[in-house]
Amino acid sequence: MSLFNLEGKVALITGSTKGIGKAIAQRMAEQGARVIISSRNQDACDAVAAELRDKGLQATGVACNINYQEQLENLVDAARAAYGAIDILVCNAALNPFFGPSQEIPDAAFDKVMQANIGSVHRLCKLVIPDMADAGGGAVIIVSSIGGLKGSESLGAYAISKAADMQIARNLAVEWGPKNIRVNCIAPGLIRTDFARALWENPEIYQDTVSKYPLRRIGEPDEIAGAAVFLASAAGSFTTGQTIVIDGGGTIAG
Repeated sequence: MSLFNLEGKVALITGSTKGIGKAIAQRMAEQGARVIISSRNQDACDAVAAELRDKGLQATGVACNINYQEQLENLVDAARAAYGAIDILVCNAALNPFFGPSQEIPDAAFDKVMQANIGSVHRLCKLVIPDMADAGGGAVIIVSSIGGLKGSESLGAYAISKAADMQIARNLAVEWGPKNIRVNCIAPGLIRTDFARALWENPEIYQDTVSKYPLRRIGEPDEIAGAAVFLASAAGSFTTGQTIVIDGGGTIAG
């Protein structure tokens, strides 16, 4: 059996109707996982789930706004009702409503970033990990960012939240490791997604960024998905508490 095989596993992936989340969902489904597609819009969830089912894969869609506890609870309940116990949790959904110096971000926007990008990860893990432990183990993957490793002139609050995601992974890996729960982060660099459109569609920002990347280009969503499959599968069974940087070499050169 392949080290990357996920047959019999149930994977819940937030923010999975496009971009990195969708790529992760598709690749996990291709490895045999039954996947829960989730974003704020039910129609979008249903469309992506149907797209995967048309390829012979197993998927269902459940809408969830990660800012609300009751919707997070409903998401987890619906996932269990559809496929049973959750084996893999991918916390990918995040937001960034402000682009500019951190000292200029409105308090409401700062609080919203922290609530969504840190709070939802914390709460989803509280909802899912105990049952994973009772079932004998599981994997949690948090999609962070290289913004959490570097200072930023324009992504301050977002970068703070992404650094916190890495510490959540370390804490939970220590707390739950004895129960065979592995918790890791992926820190992408600039990836061609709608979320990062303001960065890669701006010619000056794009050129300034890729000029510092040894590969001289930005990444594609599918180039993040393989790491997620690794971390969720037997291939990553001795990896926990880590942040895997996937950035075309940007952090080692720029």
